[in-house]
Amino acid sequence: MKLKLTLLACIFTTVLHAQEIRKSGSIFGYIESNGDVRISGSIKGKFETNGDIRVNGSIKGQVERSGTIRKNGSIVGNVENDGTVRLNGSIVGKIETDGTVRKNGSIVGSAKGVQKEQAAVLFFFGFFE
Repeated sequence: MKLKLTLLACIFTTVLHAQEIRKSGSIFGYIESNGDVRISGSIKGKFETNGDIRVNGSIKGQVERSGTIRKNGSIVGNVENDGTVRLNGSIVGKIETDGTVRKNGSIVGSAKGVQKEQAAVLFFFGFFE
């Protein structure tokens, strides 16, 4: 019984300290307070405090302070101060200040409370697919 209560407390705490990621209105993942990326119930990777992006334990990219996104060492895009997302130099979308995610002008999801660079990694750069 004590184990069940502890497990429930851990799950409840995780949900309280995680930001929801939604696509088409449905929750598909969370970014937990420690940077873990949980998609469909499984931990798929992590956003490290130094900017590294881990996928299944391996470093696959980096978010730089300037908003530049690197994948396997190469620059693949950028998130500008206003939330505009560029992929290989072309504007592909925007992360609004309220967390709304737009792709080519259309709303495709929501990432409230998530850093715009992390939201862009999830929605535009294919790290966790």
